[in-house]
Amino acid sequence: MLAFTFPGQGSQRPGMGRPWQGHESWELIEEASDVAGRDVAALLLDADAEELRDTRNAQLTTFVSSLMVLDAVERLGIEPSFCAGHSLGEYTALVATGALSFDDGVRLVVERADAMHEAGLAAPGTMAAVLGLDDDDVEIACRRADSDVWVANFNAPGQIVIAGSPEGVAKASEIAKELGAKRVMPLQVSGAFHTPFMTAARDRLRVAITAASPRDTEVPVVSNVDALLHATGDEWSSLLSAQLSNPVRWKHCLLTLAAEGVTGFVELGPGGVLTGMAKRTVENSRTISVATPDELDKLIEWVDASAPITAGQIEGEHLFAIERLVVSPAAGVFTPIGDVTNGMLIEVGRVLGHVGEHEVRSPFAGVVQSYIAVEGERVTSRQPIAWLRTP
Repeated sequence: MLAFTFPGQGSQRPGMGRPWQGHESWELIEEASDVAGRDVAALLLDADAEELRDTRNAQLTTFVSSLMVLDAVERLGIEPSFCAGHSLGEYTALVATGALSFDDGVRLVVERADAMHEAGLAAPGTMAAVLGLDDDDVEIACRRADSDVWVANFNAPGQIVIAGSPEGVAKASEIAKELGAKRVMPLQVSGAFHTPFMTAARDRLRVAITAASPRDTEVPVVSNVDALLHATGDEWSSLLSAQLSNPVRWKHCLLTLAAEGVTGFVELGPGGVLTGMAKRTVENSRTISVATPDELDKLIEWVDASAPITAGQIEGEHLFAIERLVVSPAAGVFTPIGDVTNGMLIEVGRVLGHVGEHEVRSPFAGVVQSYIAVEGERVTSRQPIAWLRTP
């Protein structure tokens, strides 16, 4: 089984959009710019490292880049059994599974980044990576510092991030070295993320998450907060708001996926840091990262030939003779027609919805059994949209 994983803030790189110019999936950048009210293309093509380090730019560009890579992978027909994302990447995972629409995901990430930026200005903080020390000893170092410092990320065995006030992080870093840490690396961030310093951002974001109304999904997402599988939309309002001021339990998320039978971890988006974490955490795991169009061919080769990678191609024997599928004419965001309901008899040529600017017309007459695609979901060309039973 495969799991798609999506990176968080810090994975962004100057010029990371250049390899994708001219690729079909670049169309997402224009859509994201319209929703965000920002020139995302300029950020992906021309922004320097300092501009991208701004939380508001880092989160938006990483999120949209990851979804652009996902769109390209979906065009190949490769689908996951589970999804997970590191911090910001959790929002990418929710859009990937359809729990959030693309537009809602963009709006939430813009709101989240702005809220975290403001919280960082109100309560200045920093973060540092502690390498080569057990989880318990890192937590002991934070407690012994007797200051505002906490564990923020459980990334992998021997790789933990602490965060808090500059003074608290400095004290805990020195104690961690005394306890045997091989190295402590300050991180270039604008706040103490995933700590109580983000409480103001959490309260602000909670309203926006509730308004987005996450949906139930068929593909579960592992939450950073509790490292458990979730497929019920109502649960994400509290999980996403809690994520801001609680540690990211990424190591535990990977172990949960492994316990579910996942052996292949596919990181989609800029960077590649999650691939290294999976290798360190899950024994005998197969890992690959995809960040550029050139790596798509490598992914095809990497996927086991026996895995069902052609979700958009459904063999005839999987359907009864009187059943038909209506498929997408193009790639894009799906919007159903409101007056078409399950059980309705439709004629040949009836419009069932739109994929971007393209109409989805039924080539069959029949009774609508159900929509397969959900509103706001990004679909690929030839992906099933609706299921009919013909006369």
